[in-house]
Amino acid sequence: MTLTDAGPLIAIVDADEADHASCVDALNRLTIPLVTTWPAFTEAMYLLARAGGIRAQQALWRLVRTDLLVVADLSPSAVDRSARLMDQYADRPMDLADATLVALAEDRGDRRIFTLDADFQIYRFRGRQRFETVLTP
Repeated sequence: MTLTDAGPLIAIVDADEADHASCVDALNRLTIPLVTTWPAFTEAMYLLARAGGIRAQQALWRLVRTDLLVVADLSPSAVDRSARLMDQYADRPMDLADATLVALAEDRGDRRIFTLDADFQIYRFRGRQRFETVLTP
């Protein structure tokens, strides 16, 4: 399983995205399934609607239907942690999708994330360790 942010999901689906080839290429090196949170999935859906309309959104749903992507539910403690993380990183500010991904990573004990977001170089896993990012530019 590989924790995955919205950016790579968009790039995998949208061939016009600058990072499309590198994200598709990364799929060969990553542990499948990709795992994301509902806020990150929603962000990807919204941005794909703007970029490619319903066809792009359908392609993202296909990733879920074919078990390439799992949308994980958050535990009550991860929900609480997400709120605290948004407070902690309010100076960035940290968005909901990023907060839930960090909280899910902490819940699962896995600090590796497939992302294009440089903020994951700043966020700290369990407050101390850097995230191991796949494909951050």
